[in-house]
Amino acid sequence: MGAPGLMAALLQLDGVVAGYARPVSPAASFALARGEVLGLAGPNGIGKSTLLRAVIGTARVFGGTLRRAADARVAHLPQQLPRPAEAPLSGRELLRYLRAEALPAPASLAARLEQRIDRLSGGEYQLLCLWACLAGDADLVLLDEPTNNLDQDHVRLAAEEIAAGA
Repeated sequence: MGAPGLMAALLQLDGVVAGYARPVSPAASFALARGEVLGLAGPNGIGKSTLLRAVIGTARVFGGTLRRAADARVAHLPQQLPRPAEAPLSGRELLRYLRAEALPAPASLAARLEQRIDRLSGGEYQLLCLWACLAGDADLVLLDEPTNNLDQDHVRLAAEEIAAGA
């Protein structure tokens, strides 16, 4: 039997150092259970994004132990969202495709759901992708700088939605 609390953890890092060709992040240790929210803070370039990428398996773990619940569904919002050059897909269709329709979208986003995603502003697209992560069926949601491209009103909305999703 594992240590107390380990069984309920969706994610546990013990002294994890992550990178690519070489280590980038300092050692990180934490555990997350369902409903918990954790923010990683630190200066630019310290390896926060790399640590998140190690959790999803696209960066290398150089040291420590990373455990993710085997059945945990993960949603990841990267810092730099890829934008489709041309996509005749509406926001509503994207949410349906990503199985993120369980919750009604916030009013400011709902008004844009019929638009094609390639015609949304950077902030609208960011908010749509953030909502897709929060309203989907993921057990573990990893958000890397979720307020990129958002104006102050949408930053407030994003913070409220992140808090409500916990």
